[in-house]
Amino acid sequence: MRTLFLDTETTGIDRDARLIQLAYKNALTGEEVNEFFKPPVVISYGAMAVHHITNEMVADKPVFAGSEHQEKLISMLADTICVAHNASFDVGILRNEGIEISTSIDTLRVAKHLLTSDSHSLQYLRYSLGLVTREARAHDAIGDVLVLEALFMHLAGIIREKFGCETDDDIVAKMLELTYEPVSLSVFTFGKYKGKTFDEVRGTDRGYIQWLHGSETQKPVAERNADLIHTLQRYM
Repeated sequence: MRTLFLDTETTGIDRDARLIQLAYKNALTGEEVNEFFKPPVVISYGAMAVHHITNEMVADKPVFAGSEHQEKLISMLADTICVAHNASFDVGILRNEGIEISTSIDTLRVAKHLLTSDSHSLQYLRYSLGLVTREARAHDAIGDVLVLEALFMHLAGIIREKFGCETDDDIVAKMLELTYEPVSLSVFTFGKYKGKTFDEVRGTDRGYIQWLHGSETQKPVAERNADLIHTLQRYM
């Protein structure tokens, strides 16, 4: 399987965030990479609170732009599918670093299609599914890559049974299909109607459904929640 399990740690979660840690595992060769880089902007306190990487810790690290790691990743992704959890974020970060990824598998979207769970975050699924990996620290890029690989294999098993996919290529093709197919949501997880179903809110406040749809579709494409828009369109 020409897939690359990838995760990044960054200076923040905004659209202009930059890379500070890159980790990946090449499924074909087994090669693992885990490197830190000095970003061109400061790391936000919010990001530090998540991954615990400070500006001082990367002050003496090399910059990513023009590095051999950048060149190697560009070359590798020319014929290898990137696999990430909430892939749009990592794809956006790498775009900020001069790397364009045209095709990726998002295990977050795939998991939402296949798994009934209170949460589909990577670490929640790690424990709820009993995914066994070697020591993997949460919110550390290489640790998340190891969990990501285990989740991918778990989802691959479900796809093999549910859709009758016999080969690795068939499984990857189905994952790609599910990645680009929006998920229908059932319950609001935010806002004044948090905990209520979309059907309930349509019955009592259809105007809110319409307003939220307009608000979400006015955002830049990279910031839109495709699953939310897809669901709202069903209930308008």
